[in-house]
Amino acid sequence: MDTFFEFFSFSDPSIVAVVIGSILLTASSAVVGTFTFLRKKALVGDAVAHAVLPGICLAFILSGTKNPFFLIIGAFVTGWLSLVLIDNITTRSKIKEDSAIAIILSVFFGIGILMLTHIQHSGNASQTGLDSFLFGKAAALVGKDLITFGIVAVILMVTVSLFFKELKLIAFDMNYAKSLGLPVKAIDLLLTTLTVLAVVTGIQAVGVILMAAMLITPAAAARFWTNDVKTMTIIAATMGAISGLIGAYVSYVAPAMPTGPWIVMIISAVALLSFFIAPKRGIISRAVDQRKLQYQIMDENLLKALFHLGEKNDDTYKGRTAEEIIEKRHFPKARLMSSLKRLKREGFLKKKNGLWAFTEAGRIKGQRVVKLHRLWELYLSKYVKIAADHVHEDAETIEHIITPEIEAELERMLEYPEMDPHEERIPY
Repeated sequence: MDTFFEFFSFSDPSIVAVVIGSILLTASSAVVGTFTFLRKKALVGDAVAHAVLPGICLAFILSGTKNPFFLIIGAFVTGWLSLVLIDNITTRSKIKEDSAIAIILSVFFGIGILMLTHIQHSGNASQTGLDSFLFGKAAALVGKDLITFGIVAVILMVTVSLFFKELKLIAFDMNYAKSLGLPVKAIDLLLTTLTVLAVVTGIQAVGVILMAAMLITPAAAARFWTNDVKTMTIIAATMGAISGLIGAYVSYVAPAMPTGPWIVMIISAVALLSFFIAPKRGIISRAVDQRKLQYQIMDENLLKALFHLGEKNDDTYKGRTAEEIIEKRHFPKARLMSSLKRLKREGFLKKKNGLWAFTEAGRIKGQRVVKLHRLWELYLSKYVKIAADHVHEDAETIEHIITPEIEAELERMLEYPEMDPHEERIPY
């Protein structure tokens, strides 16, 4: 508990540097990663992350120092070169993009490891800690590092804010953007540049190997929570910032624990949690919605069966036994009883002396299902030219999802018909 208060009191300037640096690095990466994710370029981020290693090593060899400014320039150059090569291999040969990415990723990373090994055996004392770029070491951030990475992070966020509409447009519909006269190639070039810069900036926190996860995972997690790109970007940045903060705290409490893997572990846990509990898109929410749809279909089929029974003697309010309903349309007995009780609770059915009968609301609902079924059968027969004996199965499915707007349009197109293709009356 003492370490918790000591860390979050930010009394130590080194703690402030680590916390602010981690938050800026992870949040800015997540912001850019949102558009990389939407453009379905996740593997490109992985290729760039591995391709920056030889640039870092080359910058160190030429400058003889671990000055972050020089390292960023070197990393940016080789990161950019990797994207140019991927694009040229894809456009000028029969090799597909995923194969080109795999080739460039492995070649550049292999060269980087060779160069790093050479540096470590060169006897240069300044090389100490250079290998931290493999796994990240945000805990080693100092004031001058913070200034350099902070400037890059701010540039990333400001640029995304200024070109947000354009980046969003090419992420979803590049052809439409072209038709509007937007400089699509220039905007795509800008996104590529931002991706390289984000990777170069973030490697100090999570390292070369795990940088792709920091770029894409916050965006993937945020996608579960919203359909709005602006909201998604904010959520991704928040998730990235929180993972950076907690990762820095873990490194402070347990110095032997590398920062990068912990940041990735935390954001991965957030993504996994989002996968399960996010509303509408989460697996739990989707399972609940699917169960509700199953209940809806079962209930509407039951109401339709009761209405069909009432049509025979023109008495839709007559009570029926469960056996009569099953004789009209086969339902599993357990599901039938569950549906009958559910419809009774909802006020669509009533039970008296062991007989189940419509309430007024239930009769209206059952009549509408029958009406939609027969309207759709007539539409398929009249406009799609499907034989009358082949339209029933399709109508069985569509009747449950026809909206009032589609219902009104069907009535207008069919001119409020009285009979369906089977010469059965369409109830209004």
